Amino acid sequence: MIKFRDLLRVKASWYLGVSLLLTLALAVQLGAVPVNATDWLVVPTLFEWSAPADASQALSPGSHVLFNLRLPRLLLAVLVGASLGLSGALTQSLFRNPLAEPGLLGVSAGAACAAALTIVLVGEVSTTIIAEVRPMLLPLAAFAGALAVCFSLEHMARWIAPGSIAALLLTGIAMNALAGAVIGLCTYLANDEQLRSLSFWTLGSLAGAQWLWVGPFAVLLGTGYCCLRPSMQTLNALALGEAAARQIGVDVNGLRKQIIVWVALLAGLAVAFCGMISFVGLIAPHLVRLWVGPDQRQVLPLSMLLGGLLLLVADTLARVVAVPAEVPVGIFTALVGAPFFFVLVRQARVQTS
Repeated sequence: MIKFRDLLRVKASWYLGVSLLLTLALAVQLGAVPVNATDWLVVPTLFEWSAPADASQALSPGSHVLFNLRLPRLLLAVLVGASLGLSGALTQSLFRNPLAEPGLLGVSAGAACAAALTIVLVGEVSTTIIAEVRPMLLPLAAFAGALAVCFSLEHMARWIAPGSIAALLLTGIAMNALAGAVIGLCTYLANDEQLRSLSFWTLGSLAGAQWLWVGPFAVLLGTGYCCLRPSMQTLNALALGEAAARQIGVDVNGLRKQIIVWVALLAGLAVAFCGMISFVGLIAPHLVRLWVGPDQRQVLPLSMLLGGLLLLVADTLARVVAVPAEVPVGIFTALVGAPFFFVLVRQARVQTS
């Protein structure tokens, strides 16, 4: 049994990588519009990428759906799921709590709150300014909102009850409630166009995926992983407690700030592009730790792979379970993740009793 478990640890990345590729290949074929083998042969030119169906005369309907709609959506699902898995693993490492997750602690809600305020406030500005700044304004606003919640949560939890898991989760619930109230106020003040946009943020969807989003997200995720890779060993020291980490020479304050910035950036931009998608950042790191143990050098990269796989499966099911309609993926992950969260709470209660 021990040898088999050690073999699983060594081969975990291969198992998840192959599973991700196989799921991606299957998801390409599934959907309201069937994709044939001939559709792969009609590769669009540079000017036909992301063009409307009637503007791409050389593309068949299947090729247009494949290259301009389905492929960017599937790749973005993998990237967003990987970023949520990584941000969830970092959050749990920072707070030393397996129940911590950007969505549960209010980080995603803070990003959505900032995005909602931006949608409503920018609606009062002239249309020329909106067209120029909107592509960068929403991601920046979501990042700022997530960053504000991260720092507020970290400081308030220490001020109210240092080291208390209950205080941490209760503070996160309060952050979620406050952000939800602001989003509700924005919904009340929004016009019809803004209301449709707000529904997208609150429900979560990958339907608006574009090739323009895939590249920046891939660069962001790769940069984040490369920057965090040297800190993975120090994250293991942080699991022993801040006092013990300081005694062996770890810059705890600098490491904490680095983690908070990357959690805010990863979770904030995921919300900015795809809305609120919950529980992926909770489930992926927890399953990885059950599989390979608590070593952050394995937990962080495997959480990225498993997070991408989970969101890819969830988005594929959301697309095909009610064809030709589509279930928002945020609703689908919440329906699947909520029972899993109850199981985690039960396990934590049994371990502490």
